Amino acid sequence: MSARTSLQQTRQAQRGIALLLVLWVTVMLTVIAGSFAYGMRNEALAARNTESAAQARALADGAVYRTVFELMRPRVSPEVWAADGSVHVWEDSGARVATSAVDESGKIDLNTAPDNLLKGLLQTAGGLDAESAARMVDVIGDWKDADELRRPNGAEADDYRAAGLKYTPANAFFETVPELQRVLGMTPALYARLADSLTVHSKVAGINPAFASRATLLAVPGATTEVVDTYLAQRRDALLAKQPVPPFPLSGPVSGAINLWRIRAEVTMGDGVSFVREAVIRPGDPRRLLTILEWGDGNGSGPVLKTAAEEQRDANINGTRTQ
Repeated sequence: MSARTSLQQTRQAQRGIALLLVLWVTVMLTVIAGSFAYGMRNEALAARNTESAAQARALADGAVYRTVFELMRPRVSPEVWAADGSVHVWEDSGARVATSAVDESGKIDLNTAPDNLLKGLLQTAGGLDAESAARMVDVIGDWKDADELRRPNGAEADDYRAAGLKYTPANAFFETVPELQRVLGMTPALYARLADSLTVHSKVAGINPAFASRATLLAVPGATTEVVDTYLAQRRDALLAKQPVPPFPLSGPVSGAINLWRIRAEVTMGDGVSFVREAVIRPGDPRRLLTILEWGDGNGSGPVLKTAAEEQRDANINGTRTQ
C-alpha cells in the first residue's frame, strides 16, 4: 500500500470520527434544549397555577364575607338568604363561586350536650346498640372531664396506655370535632357517621330543631321516625311559604336560634383550579360585629355545591342515562 493511499484512509477515518462527534454534540444539545424547554414550561404552568390558586383563595374569602352580609340583611324580602343549606352561585372574574350556610345550632355540642342526647346520636346515626352507646358516652365523658376518675364504662389514662396509645385523655373540652377521633374505641367509620351532626361551638345543651338534620332530631329522647318525618315535612312547607318554622313536638334538649353559621365557599377557576374555604362565624357579639370561630381550607373536599336547579338537572341526566 502506497503512502498516498494510507494518508487518504487516515483522513477518511478522521472525517468519520469528526462526524460522530458532531452528531453526539448535536444530540446532547438537543437533549439539553428539550430539558430546558420542558423545565420552563413546567415553571410557567406552576406560576399560572399559583396565580390562579391565589385568585381562587381570595374569591373564596370574599364569598364568605358576602354570605355573612346576605345573612345579616333585614328579613323583609323573600330574596334574603337563610342558613338553611341553600346554595347560591354567581360568576366572578371568570370563576364559578358557590356558597352555602347552615346554622350550627342544629347540631349537638360535644361539650355541653346531655348524655342522653349523645347516646341517642350514637344509636340513631352511629348504629350502636344501647349498651355500646352508653359505654361510648362514658368514654367521651372521661375524655372531656377535668378529673382522672374513671366512669363505670369509661376510660382514663391507664386504659389508653393499656391499649398501646401514646396519648391520654385531654381532661378538657373538645377543641374541634375531629378531636373525637382520638377517643378510645372511636373508629373511622363511626366517626364518619357522627361528624356532620356534631359541633363544639353552640355551647348549649340542646339543639335548634329549625336547623337540625333528620339524624340529629332522631337522637332526641322519645323521638320516632314518624314524629321526626312529620315535623320535617311541616318545616319544609313553612320554609317554602316563608313562614315561621313550627315548634318541635317533643320537649327535652332543644334550644332556640343562636345564629351560628358554618359557611362553605367553593371557587372553580376557568382553568380548573379550585379552592374551598370553610368557616364558622358567630354574628352579633357585643364586643364585635363578627366572631370567627373557625377559618379553614377545605382543600376541595366535600361534595360540589349545586343549586336545587342543578341537582334536578343532574338527576334528570342520570335518569335518562340509566333508562
